[in-house]
Amino acid sequence: MTNLYSGGEQMRSLGRVIEQNDSDPEETREWIDALDGVIAQVGKDRAQYLFDRLAAHVLSVGMESSRARITPYVNTIPLDQQPRYPGNLELEERLAAALRWNALAMVVRANKAYGELGGHIASYASAADLFEVGFNHFFRAGAPGAAEGTGGDLVYFQPHSSPGVYARAYLEGFLSEENLQHYRREIGGPGLCSYPHPWLMPDFWQFPTGSMGIGPINSIYQARFMRYLQNRGLKHTEGRKVWGFFGDGEMDEPESTGALSLAAREGLDNLVFVINCNLQRLDGPVRSNGRIIDELEAHFAGAGWNVIKVIWGSDWDALFERDRAGELVRAFAHTVDGQFQTFSANDGAYNRERFFGQNPELAALAAQLSDDDIDRLRRGGHDVRKLHAAYAKALAHRGQPTVILAKTMKGFGMGTAGQGRMTTHQQKKLDFDDLKAFRDRFRLPLSDDDVEQLRFYKPAADSPEMQYLHARRAALGGYLPRRRKVASKGLTVPSMQTWGQFALEAGDREMSTTMALVRMLTALLKDGEIGPRVVPIVADEARTFGMANMFRQVGIYSPLGQLYEPEDLGSMLYYREDTKGQILEEGISEAGAVSSWVAAATSYSVHDLPLLPFYIYYSMFGFQRIGDLIWAAADQRARGFLIGATSGKTTLGGEGLQHQDGTSHLAASTIPNCRAYDPAFAYEVAAIVDEGMREMVEHQHDVFYYVTVMNENYAQPSAPQGNPQALREGILKGIHRLPVESEEAPRVQLLGSGAILGEVIAAQRMLKDDWGITAAVWSVTSFTELQRDGMATERAARFGEASRVPYLTAVLDASAGPVVAATDYVRAVPELVRAYVPRRYVTLGTDGFGRSDTRQALREFFEVDRASIVIAALKALADEGEVELALAGEARQRYGKDIAGGAASWER
Repeated sequence: MTNLYSGGEQMRSLGRVIEQNDSDPEETREWIDALDGVIAQVGKDRAQYLFDRLAAHVLSVGMESSRARITPYVNTIPLDQQPRYPGNLELEERLAAALRWNALAMVVRANKAYGELGGHIASYASAADLFEVGFNHFFRAGAPGAAEGTGGDLVYFQPHSSPGVYARAYLEGFLSEENLQHYRREIGGPGLCSYPHPWLMPDFWQFPTGSMGIGPINSIYQARFMRYLQNRGLKHTEGRKVWGFFGDGEMDEPESTGALSLAAREGLDNLVFVINCNLQRLDGPVRSNGRIIDELEAHFAGAGWNVIKVIWGSDWDALFERDRAGELVRAFAHTVDGQFQTFSANDGAYNRERFFGQNPELAALAAQLSDDDIDRLRRGGHDVRKLHAAYAKALAHRGQPTVILAKTMKGFGMGTAGQGRMTTHQQKKLDFDDLKAFRDRFRLPLSDDDVEQLRFYKPAADSPEMQYLHARRAALGGYLPRRRKVASKGLTVPSMQTWGQFALEAGDREMSTTMALVRMLTALLKDGEIGPRVVPIVADEARTFGMANMFRQVGIYSPLGQLYEPEDLGSMLYYREDTKGQILEEGISEAGAVSSWVAAATSYSVHDLPLLPFYIYYSMFGFQRIGDLIWAAADQRARGFLIGATSGKTTLGGEGLQHQDGTSHLAASTIPNCRAYDPAFAYEVAAIVDEGMREMVEHQHDVFYYVTVMNENYAQPSAPQGNPQALREGILKGIHRLPVESEEAPRVQLLGSGAILGEVIAAQRMLKDDWGITAAVWSVTSFTELQRDGMATERAARFGEASRVPYLTAVLDASAGPVVAATDYVRAVPELVRAYVPRRYVTLGTDGFGRSDTRQALREFFEVDRASIVIAALKALADEGEVELALAGEARQRYGKDIAGGAASWER
């Protein structure tokens, strides 16, 4: 009970507030005095133990606690436990003023010249001290001698505060004044992106946090991944911290709080959240009729986090000390955030009347203060001494992650132009008087002309401020943020023959492409160099994907090992957890699993440790469910494999609408650095995995691979003989022709991909056997890659390189007849390449909602079965005048096809 603002006396004051319902005050006093005696004579640890034992006993006899889940609305760290501040307050204040001004000037200049650029002033104004305490005293950039950007702490910055981070990098000398002049103007100049984007600033930003909610969940799984690296002996991460700076409004996102229990369950005391509680989101208060700090305290504490509240600044210390009756605590308990916002938007006179004027006791507390004194009563998030105490306590805490709830004012220091206003988030411009008021408020050495011209301010290189700034960062190992572009050493990919020979010589053995992929992965895990760097990741379907053999081979990661005897211990494939386990099995959380994948896929940059993660999941629950996280992974330059298993609309059979994927390849095609493939055969999978490994961990290109695989077993052919280099080129570029079965020239070209290629091959036979028409069959491994090649060729032609021809056009140009393409995805996927098909082009796909039924019934329903492909081919030939139109009608009758059936009629 010593967690109140000013120690035991303040607690006793609060006790008098709640004693009203005490039926025996004397007995109560005896219990309290006894506990105080234990504290005084033995210490707090013993008192805490007794308190916990008593609480446990109370629960065991059927009683329930009536204590609130929140502590009083005061600072967690009492004044008498606050350590001495180790920094130079005067110099830090001058530096912070310069940073505030440059951040403000950057945004205002941009919007004065270009009104549509946007930007944010108020968020950094509220968060500046939160950042600066970290920059000056806590954020380590690595041990002495370590390469810059590795080995230190990891910081996830609140995105709307990016101007402040740029302002610091300017003082540090990393960014120039020209950079600041090009804020939010990245084309044609040395610009700065709006938010943290590693793709746009690959040597600066490490983590993309611009989409609300992504930063919190990514930071949790990053902290967990650092423990994974440590326990597996891959990287020493002891002592490194993950800092996450987020807004209170951002905590409304389900991704922000959805993984809190994981952090507590795994005891991630290497993780610190600092939540900027300025009480205001974009349009108004976060919790207008409540208190967001109370809500977050209950939420985090309930999830098992250590909670530190930093609510009131040092200016309040004397008031609390004089408040013997607990009137301040009582007043705070009855003030909601909407009213706190109004207090922050108004001056000292208003606050004297409306807050301190609530009763004579409060008025007496403020009687010695002038209106200016009241106006200067700061919130805790603007007091570096209170923040330093909280950060230091967070770093010293063991066994739990910590969240620091720091109360601030949005637009702090912006005066009547923006402090605490409903419109402050949209504030992009300030008039001359407002700018001068800002200068005077922070005592900046700027002339009126400097202010009017919005000149950036940088103290002289030999000034005490600049010497202090560089000295503090030198003591902490270097500068942040900085990003490593490539790992200092790549990996050597083993020969395909060592892990994929079975796929190259499959000999028509039946297996699914999922099983083929898992078999390759199992073999790769045995490789001496790359095996330990492979990170298999699943949400909760390892057995579905045939990965159970890996449980025994490499184990499932658990920081606790296995504290129980698994039910299936006697089986060959028992569920084995291990502190050195290699598999990350995340439970039913696709967002969590992909966050682990991101941590592994960016380890080459974050930890100078290239890894090869394979995240295997139901393809429907990838781009559709967690597409924003995948987009952020692309921004972060992730390198790894996303494996969309049980893919397509018809391969999954009975699972039905919610599970059947017909769109992931369409979504994947929109991500520039995603290589998306839909192979049908095991040898195609092998070629793609081989190329992906070489591109990502050997050549260190910033790409990632999305590969869809199926759970349907069918005969897997061996790789065609003849020209293996041409075959590999075709697979990787997106299309190759299957071996010719007839010497007769084909009259129609059939294109198929993934699950439907088998139907296309069957259609080829039906065309020959039933109608005497020869067809060529092409396996399209990637419509996306073919489209990108075509678009690049078109652009080159516009700029005078007319000799280039799209790859798809080149391979089809010498072939006769119309082209029919069928896939297990919506028609928009094969339609991606229409412009590059040099003749009549017909596409078939699985548009509409999925159904539960057999594979064959589903393919007939969506009209991507062999008979539908034959009918489409005959109709295309008739349109070309190559056969009679009646032939298509005969085929419809023969195969029982009618316009009244199929998905198209059902979805109307």
